[in-house]
Amino acid sequence: MTTAVRHFMPATARRLIPNRWDLIAFPLILGFLLMATTGIRETWAPITALQTAPISLEPGNLPEYALRTTLRMLAAMAAALAFTLVYGTLAAKSRRAGLLLVPILDILQSVPVLGYISFTVTFFLALFPGRVLGAEFAAIFAIFTSQAWNMTFSFYQSLRTVPRDLQEVSVNLRLTAWQKFWKLEVPYAMPGMIWNMMMSMSGGWFFVVASEAITVGDKTVMLPGVGSYLALAIQNKDLAAVGWVILTMSVVILIYDQFLFRPLVAWADKFRLEDTASQHAPESWVLNLIQRTHFIQQLLKPFGKLLKKIARLRLNVSLPKGIHSEDHTPVSRGIDVLWWALVALLAAAVASKLVHFIATEVGAWEVLRVFGLGLITLVRVSLLIAVASVIWVPLGVLIGLRPRLAEKVQPLAQFLAAFPANLLFPVFVIFIVHYKLNPDIWLSPLIVLGTQWYILFNVIAGATAFPNDFREAAANFRIRGWQWWRKVMLPGIFPYYVTGAITASGGAWNASIVSEFVSWGDDKLAAHGLGAYIAQTTAAGDYPKILLGIVVMSLFVVLFNRLLWRPMYAIAENKLRLN
Repeated sequence: MTTAVRHFMPATARRLIPNRWDLIAFPLILGFLLMATTGIRETWAPITALQTAPISLEPGNLPEYALRTTLRMLAAMAAALAFTLVYGTLAAKSRRAGLLLVPILDILQSVPVLGYISFTVTFFLALFPGRVLGAEFAAIFAIFTSQAWNMTFSFYQSLRTVPRDLQEVSVNLRLTAWQKFWKLEVPYAMPGMIWNMMMSMSGGWFFVVASEAITVGDKTVMLPGVGSYLALAIQNKDLAAVGWVILTMSVVILIYDQFLFRPLVAWADKFRLEDTASQHAPESWVLNLIQRTHFIQQLLKPFGKLLKKIARLRLNVSLPKGIHSEDHTPVSRGIDVLWWALVALLAAAVASKLVHFIATEVGAWEVLRVFGLGLITLVRVSLLIAVASVIWVPLGVLIGLRPRLAEKVQPLAQFLAAFPANLLFPVFVIFIVHYKLNPDIWLSPLIVLGTQWYILFNVIAGATAFPNDFREAAANFRIRGWQWWRKVMLPGIFPYYVTGAITASGGAWNASIVSEFVSWGDDKLAAHGLGAYIAQTTAAGDYPKILLGIVVMSLFVVLFNRLLWRPMYAIAENKLRLN
């Protein structure tokens, strides 16, 4: 079309004409949609197709396996995001609900992925009989349980620490609870939420082996995916296949970093709480490409307007009051009494069922032994979290305060966080067996390899969200060195660090199950600890002992959180809030 013709066209018509950026962006979007459609269509195949086309270690199958695994992880991420918005809001804004939901969240993050699979796979297979979709839902749910908890903790922490002056502004503007949620609370939580979404996506790779190789009775369902490919490679001691898995993971992580998370990080930068703009804002070539298009922008505009209208609706939605609001009326006290009576009855009923089931095979000495193993794992987890904190807090601050450095480090950090400890089992087993080392010491690093990144990602999120005007004020007052850390930065990132540490601690307990009992072919090594106990009883199919191990692990995690991390949350909420 000539320049003269374009000059006389209305502006609205010119915006509908594709430009050169549309010609680049449209094939990319169309390609992703076609791949997603292909992967989704295969989930409707009959389950017998999994037996007629078993998992093969041919490297040519890895692109299809990677597509199937990535679609499962994205579906689990969408479910985890919905769960986070609902569960985190109730836990943070309702006093009565929070006193119940937060301990339940502690328990949920301590229950191993294997525990969820053993109780849910039969349900999902029965929900879609004879279809691969049932096994797909079981795998997605298992991945969901490895993604949701740290996102929920992050959102919960953000809602509890929204600055009071911003809350007062929302009251003066007469925002409804619905409008306040979408206009203030969700945007304030967005930077931390996105970094935890990255951690969840990477952390899902750690458990993808267990989620894609599903055992039902004496039959194993192997879903096509990178996890099942890796499980078969470990079983066959095929180091070349393990190398292909590492290469495939690197490519997949780079793709979803560039096309999903880097645009989200750049977009979320506008939600930072500050009066002065940062000199180096994060950038994304994909986001810049979409913003320069004409045709695609017009296609996306109705969706943007629809979301804005939904957020601005003056809905008479009665969201719970803030957790700080106090109500000491007789009616409120009566409701409190009834509420706690109901909670106590429910807890007593659950405890009675658990004790009755466990007591069928387990005696008092076995219970004491399991508690002793739990203490060993407690010491191991505590030391590893302390060491990880000393290493990653300074590095996380360094990365978070430098957006250009964060752009370079982000893909590497995602890859390291996604790197499953399963891939290091051959190295550790061969090394320990060859030099006759103590498994209690040398298997311990495997526990924290996948969970230390929760600390790093949350500290980066905290440093990224730290107001730039606070940094400038500290520079003007010449606050440097240890005083800068003690008075400025550590208080600023403290809520984020607590979120990272509490999820890293819960994840480390969970990871102990696959890290304290490892195998490479026929070679097996076990360290003394609760994780090895659960892994060995799971392999033996001893359900009362499996349940005993899970209960004891949940008890340790809840008590540890109650005695250490919750008081830290209170400090972050009451003394270190940005106001």
